[in-house]
Amino acid sequence: MAQLLLVLIGALLVTAAARSREIAAPLLLVLVGLVVSLIPGTTNLEIDPKLLLTVVLPPLLYSAALESSFTNFRARIRPIVHHGVLQVIATSFVIGWLAFLLIPDLPLKSAIVLGAVIAPPDAVTAAAIGRQLKLPRGVMTVLGGESLINDAAALTIYRMAIAAVVGTTPTLAQGALVFVLAVVVGVGLGLVFGALAQIARTHVPDVQVATLLGVLVPFIAYLTAEQLHGSGVLAVVTAGLYVGHNQPRARAAGRLQEHTVWASINLLLESLVFAYIGLQLSTVVRAVGASGSDIGSVLVAALLILAATIGFRIVWMFWSNYVPGLSHLLTGGRKRGGWWRRTTVLSWAGMRGVVTLAAAGAIPHTTGSGAPFPARELIQFVAFVIVVGTILVQGTTLPWLIRKLGVTDPDEAARDDQAEAEARVTATNAALRYLDGLTPADLRTEPAHFDRIIGRMKDLVEHQGMTAAEQVGRTAAERADTASKVFSDLRRDLIEVQRSAIADERDAGNLDDQVLRRVLRELDLREAALDGSWRNR
Repeated sequence: MAQLLLVLIGALLVTAAARSREIAAPLLLVLVGLVVSLIPGTTNLEIDPKLLLTVVLPPLLYSAALESSFTNFRARIRPIVHHGVLQVIATSFVIGWLAFLLIPDLPLKSAIVLGAVIAPPDAVTAAAIGRQLKLPRGVMTVLGGESLINDAAALTIYRMAIAAVVGTTPTLAQGALVFVLAVVVGVGLGLVFGALAQIARTHVPDVQVATLLGVLVPFIAYLTAEQLHGSGVLAVVTAGLYVGHNQPRARAAGRLQEHTVWASINLLLESLVFAYIGLQLSTVVRAVGASGSDIGSVLVAALLILAATIGFRIVWMFWSNYVPGLSHLLTGGRKRGGWWRRTTVLSWAGMRGVVTLAAAGAIPHTTGSGAPFPARELIQFVAFVIVVGTILVQGTTLPWLIRKLGVTDPDEAARDDQAEAEARVTATNAALRYLDGLTPADLRTEPAHFDRIIGRMKDLVEHQGMTAAEQVGRTAAERADTASKVFSDLRRDLIEVQRSAIADERDAGNLDDQVLRRVLRELDLREAALDGSWRNR
């Protein structure tokens, strides 16, 4: 436990350093982990692979799904399924067969296990690096959507291959049935738990209790689906997409708290995952050495498999987008000009991560007859090389590739700002119409009080409408120099003056800390509202 705490503290410090220097934190964490693992006397961090799959992966997947757009996901469902399911199946068998040819000590059935282990690009890695690089929304939707669902296909093949090695040989029909069952049960349970989470968010009166119940959703959904032979991954992703799509129907206080809680959980677990990946170097090297295999020849084979894994994804991506008569069917639309640039970025963003390492570590030690699982250590070593190689090779060069190809959409932020301003105008007009339709009886107050209340409320709403209207059609520089911007800056300054005043009262012994905190929270929420309205200040 002490070792885990030290790793967490170190990982968070490395993440903070990376963020302060605008370096991709996952890359730096892996590099630092690799260096630390080579220091003589360093004790390796041991985490049960099943713990990674049941405790670490579900909240990371759920958090990524919460931040995904169900509308965009549904609009691009064909390329997402094509890459997230068909590509994974093809990768499992192609790379498995290649590994069988390259590594003499690797039986074919064990090679298929290896292929399934390294087939799925990782949702955690894709989301972490994609956010850092600010990829266009369309690219992130396909990349994130693919990485959210590909584990279902990969783990189905993985389980079938494991079963074949340990003594049970499933037929192709049985495999298809297992996959269909995993999808149906996983998606169905995800919808159920997503609906229950939404009920908790809207009906449980205590916001903190509702938030904690939401934190439990990915774990319950994953474990329940796995117990019922469904896909825990799909259950978590479906629940996350459902809850994320229904965010507007949750209470404002709950949304604020959930955002902070999930951002913190995400940061903590991502830091741990990438540090863990780097720290496994000495462990897997020792395991291969103890198995009697020649590390040098296995490393050469692993590097060839790494190159093939990267190359196969590139070929698959361009094949599926450019084969005449096939691209329209699979992608659900015609290719736009310059789509080859985005295809190139998508093909290079196939980093592997925690799922690959966890699946490799979860391979049983023995078969049904009690004999050692064939080539278990080799599978783990090759999986480690693939994970570290894709993160370091593709992750470090992806920013350069994006800049070189000009894949970033410089107008996306401006379009979002324009749409946000127009949405605020729509909301303001709806509020004014609502106020115009009210009567003193609706508010259960006297006409004199009613007129004063409605007048003050209209002034506030109209000011908000003026603020929003000023933003429509303006550039970022023009938005920074408006009357409403000056007004908001003044309000922010006044909030700071109020904070200082009540802090002085507390320091003078005239105000209790409990009262101070209540007033501070109110002022903080006011400033948070201002910051939310003026993100581009």
